[in-house]
Amino acid sequence: MAKRVYSKMGNIPRGSASDKLVDGCLVLEGGAFRGLYTQGILDELMLNDINMNCVIGVSAGALGGMNYVSGQIGRSARVNLGYRHDSRYVGKTALKRSKSILDIGFLTEDRGILEPLDKERFMDPRRRFVAVATNCLTGETTYFEKKDYKTIMKGIRASATMPYISPMVDINGTLYLDGGCSCKIPYKWALDNDYEKIIVIKTRDLGFRKKDKLSDAAIRMYGKYPKFALRLSESGIQYNRECNEVDKLHKEGRLLRIAPSEKVTVGRIEGDMDKLGDLYELGRRDCIKQLGTIKEYLNIK
Repeated sequence: MAKRVYSKMGNIPRGSASDKLVDGCLVLEGGAFRGLYTQGILDELMLNDINMNCVIGVSAGALGGMNYVSGQIGRSARVNLGYRHDSRYVGKTALKRSKSILDIGFLTEDRGILEPLDKERFMDPRRRFVAVATNCLTGETTYFEKKDYKTIMKGIRASATMPYISPMVDINGTLYLDGGCSCKIPYKWALDNDYEKIIVIKTRDLGFRKKDKLSDAAIRMYGKYPKFALRLSESGIQYNRECNEVDKLHKEGRLLRIAPSEKVTVGRIEGDMDKLGDLYELGRRDCIKQLGTIKEYLNIK
C-alpha cells in the first residue's frame, strides 16, 4: 500500500519569512508535482531572508509562488507531501467536485482544511505577483496580476489547471487553462518589465528537452478552440526554445538560472511520497549550495 504522507514531514521547516525585501524578479517554471523542487528552493530563500519583490509563476510555479509571497515557510511542501493521497485533492472526491482528478480549488479556496493562507501578507502591495494562464479562445498568454484577492486566486487556479484532464476555468466570461500551454518559463515578461535582477527556477535538469514536434493530441482534443489547440500543439517546441534562451542569458549574466542538480524522474501526478519528498529536499540542498552565488548576483552582503 502506498504511503499516504511523506515519512519525514517533521523535517519541513516552519515559520514566517522576514519583512526584508530584495529587488528583482523570481521566475518559476511549472511541472505539477515536480514543483516540489521549486518549493524546496523557495523555503530556503525565505529562511535566508531572500524575499524578492516580484514573482511570476506558471502552474505549480504560481502555486508555490503564492506561498512564497505570503511568507509561509514550508506551507507548499506540507500541502503536497501531506495531502497528495487525500481524494479531495487528487482522486474520486476531487473528480466529483471539480470534474478533474486534480482539484486545484483545494489549494486556492479556503475550505477550512489546509493551514490558512496569510491573505493580508500575500496582498501586500510592496510585492508584485503574477500568475500565467492561457486564453483558450486566442491561444495567447495572459498575465494575472495581484490586484484583488478573488481574481488573483482564480488566475492561480487557471494557471495550474492541466490541459487534457481538467475543464477550462471561466474568469469574467473568458476561458483559461494552464499557463504552460503557451509559456512554460516566463522570463521574457521579466525582461520586458525591465527587471535588472532575474532568477529563473526550473523543474527539469539542464539537459532535458521535449520532443521537438507538434502534438496531434492537442488538435484532436481542442478542435473547437483552434488557436488554443495550435498553441498547445507547439508547446514542446516552444519550451525547447525557452530552455535554450534561458541557458544563453544565464551564460551572458543577464539572469541567474537554477535547475535540479540530478535527473528528475517525478511524474506530473506522482504518487510515490518518498520520491516527492526527496525532490523537495533536493531543492533545499541545491539552494544551500548556491546561496553564495545567489547573494552575489542580487548584491546581498
